[in-house]
Amino acid sequence: ARTRFITEKNTDIIEISEIPYLETRDRIREKLEQLVRDDKIKGISRIIDLTDRTLPPWQVCLHVVIKRDADKEVVLNQLFQFSPLQQTVSVILLALVGNRPKVLSVKEMLQEFILHRVDVIRRRTEFLLSEARKRKHTVEGLMIAQIDIDEVIRTIRQSPSRAEAKVRLQQIAVPGELIARALGESGFRQFQDENGAKPTYSLSPNQSEAIVSMQLGSLANLERDKLIEEFSKLLADITGYLTLLSDEANIRAVVRQDMLDMKDKYGDKRRTSIEEGEAEDVNRDDLITEEQMTVVLSQRGYVKRTQLTEYEAQNRGGKGVIGAKTEDDDPIQNLFVASTHDWLLFFTDKGKVYWSKVYDLPLGTRTAKGRALVNLLTLSEGEKVCNCVAVRAFDDRGLMIATRHGTVKKTPLEEYGRVKKGGLIAISLVDDDLVVDVQLVSKGESVLLATANGMSIRFAESDARSMGRATQGVRGIRLGKGDFVIGMVIADPAKSLLTVCENGHGKRTPFGIGEAEGSDNGDTVVAEGSADTLAPAEADDSAPTAEAPESDDAEAGEEAAKSGAQYRLQGRGGKGVRDIKTTARNGKAVDIVAVTDADEVLMVTASGKIQRLRAGDISVIGRNTQGVRIIRLEDDDKLVSMACIPAEIARADDAVS
Repeated sequence: ARTRFITEKNTDIIEISEIPYLETRDRIREKLEQLVRDDKIKGISRIIDLTDRTLPPWQVCLHVVIKRDADKEVVLNQLFQFSPLQQTVSVILLALVGNRPKVLSVKEMLQEFILHRVDVIRRRTEFLLSEARKRKHTVEGLMIAQIDIDEVIRTIRQSPSRAEAKVRLQQIAVPGELIARALGESGFRQFQDENGAKPTYSLSPNQSEAIVSMQLGSLANLERDKLIEEFSKLLADITGYLTLLSDEANIRAVVRQDMLDMKDKYGDKRRTSIEEGEAEDVNRDDLITEEQMTVVLSQRGYVKRTQLTEYEAQNRGGKGVIGAKTEDDDPIQNLFVASTHDWLLFFTDKGKVYWSKVYDLPLGTRTAKGRALVNLLTLSEGEKVCNCVAVRAFDDRGLMIATRHGTVKKTPLEEYGRVKKGGLIAISLVDDDLVVDVQLVSKGESVLLATANGMSIRFAESDARSMGRATQGVRGIRLGKGDFVIGMVIADPAKSLLTVCENGHGKRTPFGIGEAEGSDNGDTVVAEGSADTLAPAEADDSAPTAEAPESDDAEAGEEAAKSGAQYRLQGRGGKGVRDIKTTARNGKAVDIVAVTDADEVLMVTASGKIQRLRAGDISVIGRNTQGVRIIRLEDDDKLVSMACIPAEIARADDAVS
């Protein structure tokens, strides 16, 4: 269809002026209205038919009015994809070339067609030449008979049979001078070329057959002028045919003239435009409006996406709103923000990775349960999705994987760019190890691992050399007895580390500039390969600490928070330093994120409640502290995870709200 965008009273409109061949205006309009009713195209407010009934059938005037919050380009792509406004005509350019079937390109097909037309015109000309020569031979006989028509008629009448008349006619001798006078100079010259130079000539069997086949009345009434006129025309035709056959260029000129004659007779103004470019399938991304979504994954493997505006910001310490309808034994496991056009890389506890677009996830409200991942991904029996990462393109960054037992592995992101329905091996796991977290890393960055007992280690991404997918990785942190890794983040000096514990407490601590191991800021770190015992200042940090009042955090942490390097750069594989005190009040650490003051975070509890708050409202205190209350929990409820909403997205969301 032929369309264009127009604007009337600040409203975008798609004007449809022409429709595809064999489609009708009424059928197009009914299909568009059906798509709107079925909610398959959501950006259309109404359809107006302004067609003038005097227009030709293919010309229409349909106005598709776009909603104010919709993207007109996306709506147009959806119209072409789901409605009859765009038709596909399949053509197989199959032809016999040298008596063999062959599929040709457009250029090859045109070339073969031209060769076919050349062959047709050559054979047609050869046929016309043969017929003209036969007729010329007959006319020559009639002209010879006309020289002494009385003798010819007498011979026919006196012959007892038709066959006898033919024989007697062939015995009549006609002087060459008379024939030359009848045929003319050029005609007689050709006659002699064909029959030789003789004093007399006689009729041929074909000529005598033509004469006896005529009625005597017609034979007697032969007009010499008409015979001469026809003979001259035949000579000219034969000369033209011979000239045409003498050079293929002459035949191609006839082909061209035939095409021009056809164009003059049947040609009209082209109704479809031909544009230069390669034909491409419609990209599904072009059919989906790009917007930020909250992706929620439950521990039992249910996933959904919801509008980010489903959640309103609350003050620290509030109880939150219901974020997902889950059963008591199916708490929310993971929550993050991604664009509808992003790729999601789903990592399983078995170390495999699967792919999906965000827009392929079911869209629901914050109270919806979602859809089981086993219905979206080809998971193996007993395989469980434990984490996922959103990426727009598979570029030159790396993908760092952290496991529960403290192993890390870095793999180039481009190795995950080959999307396979059956998934790929992301890491080879040992014994009962599980994948815990995955982060995208760039050159020069450092990562930080945190454990359930409140320990942490920061090391450069270059400490973990790049490996292939199906490898085991290297040690990231040396764990104490009963401890395990809960998360991994990029240690951005411009951000702070937000750590939360299962009982709703947490804190923010600056990453710092990442001073090299060995600088003295009052803490002792354990590097890879060193003794397992910690320095006195940290020796008892791995064990749960006795509960302390919240007021102690401010006193113990404010001065520490001013330090230039709260999390120093260490060698990979050490025990690390204390991140947060895992007292009886706090419980175990459950999650970490890297935030700025302007960012917002979504806190998720095991019962499915979600609270959104500004990261800047959470106190910035030192590492080895208990933190403050972040979310007030109901009895028996636990904090299970959180996600960061970048500041620019949060501001845009607040503006919409």
